[in-house]
Parts: sequence; C-alpha cells; structure tokens
Amino acid sequence: MKKHFFIYTLLLISTISFAQKKSKKDYLVTLKTKYGTTHLVLFDDTPLHKANFIKLVEQKFYDSLLFHRIIDGFMIQGGDPESKTAKANQRLGGGGGNMERIPFEFKSNRVHKKGALAAARDNNPEKKSSACQFYIVQGKKMTDEEITQVAQRNGMNYTTQQRAEYMILGGTPRLDNAYTVFGEAIDNLDLIDTIAKQPRDSADRPKEDIKMSMTVKKMRKKKITKQFGYKY
Repeated sequence: MKKHFFIYTLLLISTISFAQKKSKKDYLVTLKTKYGTTHLVLFDDTPLHKANFIKLVEQKFYDSLLFHRIIDGFMIQGGDPESKTAKANQRLGGGGGNMERIPFEFKSNRVHKKGALAAARDNNPEKKSSACQFYIVQGKKMTDEEITQVAQRNGMNYTTQQRAEYMILGGTPRLDNAYTVFGEAIDNLDLIDTIAKQPRDSADRPKEDIKMSMTVKKMRKKKITKQFGYKY
C-alpha cells in the first residue's frame, strides 16, 4: 500500500510539474488575408475546439479557403472546404458536414464580444459545432439596457466586465449560450471591419474572393503579453 501511495504521489507531482511548465507557453495562430493580418489565441477551457483547430491549422487545412459569408455589423465566417475550388456565384456554407462534429463547450466567461472566435453549427439540438467552419465576431456596441434584455432571453448573467466589453467594443450577445466561443483575435480588430464591409451578393458571399492562410506556433505567454498586450 505504501509503495503504491509513493508511486501515485510521484505521478501526481510529475503531472503538476508538467502542467505548470506547459502553461508557460501558448499557441498563437496567425491569420493572414489580402487585407491584413490578425493573431488569435485559443482558450484552454474549450479543449476539444482548441485541439481540433490547432490540428487543422497545422495540416494547412485553412490555406486558400475563403471567408464565404460576411455581414457588416455581425460577423465574418470561413472554413468551408468547398470554398477552395468554388466558382463565382457558387453558394457556400455546407462544406465539412462529413466531418465529425465537436461537442458543445459553452463557458459563461467566453462571450461574443468583438474579436471572439467561435464555431459555426447547424440547427442540431445538441448544439454541436462544425468541425471546420468558424466565425469571428464584429457585432455592434450595446447599451446596458439592451444587454439586460438579451440576458433575460439567453439565460446569461453578465459580469460588469462583460457588460463593459459589449458597450465599449461591441459584439453579438444574442449568440451567447448557443454557440461555442473558443478563442479571440488579440490585435488588428479593424481587419474584421474591413472584411465585413466588402460588397457581397444575396447569399452574403463577398463579390471578390477573400482567401485566408493560417500558421500556428508556440510562444511564451509573457512574450505574447508583451508583444500584443494580451492578458491571461
């Protein structure tokens, strides 16, 4: 019994030490478009979405895909694999349906403020996410009264900080508790505005293709904070 306890203790200490060492670094995703570049961090408390997104970026899955749906004052969406070879005027948004969906990972501390990275989904009752399609929130600035009204509808209890972010940055709170937010853009939020305001057709596809490419690398959290002002 003492021997087993000793072994379990060593394993626990090793696991804690590894976790502490690992936590000093984070994955930083670089998203490039013809209109500019933004950087994304992915949240540890949505581990299934984080691991899946990193995997796809490392596989170059997103390279040459389009932002196929843009709505000014709402969001920009991409990640449909069919967009890589899409013809002009082709309707997009259904690609990736053959890939395994990701379980809903809603966290009340992760809301749809401007810059939020979230997973698209269809109307499945479990709220499972698309394995590849995502959107980045633009949204609009809200009043405190508007936020309260939305909170009553979506069952949210917004913190003072979340309310301030919706009022100062803007966002789309009506999507909270319905879609998984698993990351956020940490610089150049103007890029979202630029893409969102491009001319689009009746299906919200940009009239001129907006291709993307992504890379991911590990960086020390202190360096990310110093370079981008992002606070963990």
